[in-house]
Amino acid sequence: MIFNYRISFAMALLFGGASIGQNLAAQDHTDPHVKLYIPYERYSQQDNERVIKLYQDLRVSDVSDGMDVIGLADVGIVSADIKPLWRDTQNFAHRIVGIAVTARYLPTNKREAKMPKETVKKWYKDLTPETFVDQLFPGCVLVIDGNEDGDTRTIGSNNILGWQKKGMLGVITSGGLADSDEIIAEKVPAYYRRIARGFRPGRNELESVNRPVNLGGVLVRPGDVVMADGDGVVVVPREHATEVAQAATQFLDMIGLERAKKRAGQNSVPAPK
Repeated sequence: MIFNYRISFAMALLFGGASIGQNLAAQDHTDPHVKLYIPYERYSQQDNERVIKLYQDLRVSDVSDGMDVIGLADVGIVSADIKPLWRDTQNFAHRIVGIAVTARYLPTNKREAKMPKETVKKWYKDLTPETFVDQLFPGCVLVIDGNEDGDTRTIGSNNILGWQKKGMLGVITSGGLADSDEIIAEKVPAYYRRIARGFRPGRNELESVNRPVNLGGVLVRPGDVVMADGDGVVVVPREHATEVAQAATQFLDMIGLERAKKRAGQNSVPAPK
């Protein structure tokens, strides 16, 4: 079942996670001066799983070619500045194929004289929380729009492992990442723009959850298909997901074909349906 919705104040509460404390009033989209223009759909878990299966043997290059075939050249090609933290050339465990859950962090314009423990806790609770955790589901990819928030480690080893336990397949950020040694050791697929060391309090604020975001020059909406491998990241608009997968299958190389055959348990590769 597919639900079509525009985010309102009530929907922001429903799909955006828990309350963000003092910032809640700023999220009130019933304000007639706040206008939202990019609609998107919420898809069932069953349909998410169907779409993921269409892409499980494809590569980023195959998907890019498939998008060219149907007339979407360069639409979903994320900047090469966003790259894999690590690669597995044996089992390709760094690959990600999943459904987007989005979050957007912005540089803060607030400053603190000092950052004692109580102040840090307040920031994490009210200003720069991780309320998107409640929206994670098996097969999702967390896409974080964190560009231009300075030397801020929005992703670290503790939180990324927690997100993975919710079923997240991997994380992609246009911002900063830290604890890279631990993330590599745990083999959590992660794609990032830069290494960063500073914590979020005093540096950024959570602007929204499950709203359209910018990832390396590409529009990403909740529910879009996100794919990443050693060649970078590509985003497929959900309404074109099946058509792109069908077009991309013809570009599978021998490794991809063998992988598909093994998975299908037969000598021929079925076309996506």
